[in-house]
Amino acid sequence: MLLSLIDLLFESPRLFAIAFFMVLTTSGISLLISITIHEFSHAFVAYKLGDMTAQRLGRLSLNPLRHLDPVGSVMLALVGFGWGKPVPFNPFNLRNGYKNGTTMVASAGPISNFLTAAVFAIPIRLGVIPWDSPYTLNILYDFTMYNLVGDIIELVILFNIILGVFNLIPIFPLDGSKVALGILPDKMAYKFIQWESYGPIILLGIIMLDWFSDLNILWNIISPFVKAIGFIVLGHEI
Repeated sequence: MLLSLIDLLFESPRLFAIAFFMVLTTSGISLLISITIHEFSHAFVAYKLGDMTAQRLGRLSLNPLRHLDPVGSVMLALVGFGWGKPVPFNPFNLRNGYKNGTTMVASAGPISNFLTAAVFAIPIRLGVIPWDSPYTLNILYDFTMYNLVGDIIELVILFNIILGVFNLIPIFPLDGSKVALGILPDKMAYKFIQWESYGPIILLGIIMLDWFSDLNILWNIISPFVKAIGFIVLGHEI
């Protein structure tokens, strides 16, 4: 998000400063909503399935400070995808069993993001608020509370869809890796989990490669799913 403003810095430093503040404010509010709901949902489902680990650690909370990961938050604000602080749980405490319980807890975060996006899309579907891509920065040229609320709603929708899809990638430590462990046959799951220690390195390597090049590997992977879910949520292209 914020990286898209770089060109504006050279065109108009004053407008860049205003844009930076506005984007930081709107994306910050949207980020807090998206990540908090995502991580709370993990904790809530684990608690409902009988594991008290997240509750004891204070993660069964809608307080954003309990869930924000510094690096993941910065990445989401800068480039439009990121992550929260992982919610710990003990799969052996889950009453649905190790595999089914793990799948349910892991998928709770992304599912909650898609549901949140759908709820925030209601005023857009009803025509109360028009859909204007948050990247257009219309609010800079026509600032009103109506436009401000509209931008926040649009970013909440966008961030929730991106966060949900990104976390479903089956790479450790993302939620998709735990979902995969839950649905794979035991032999395949055993082989897959042997890659756990390499997951963060692979993920960081892809992020850094995208950062310093124009490959956009992650976006090319998730964009078809982001667009598809966006179409379902909004009723038109995102």
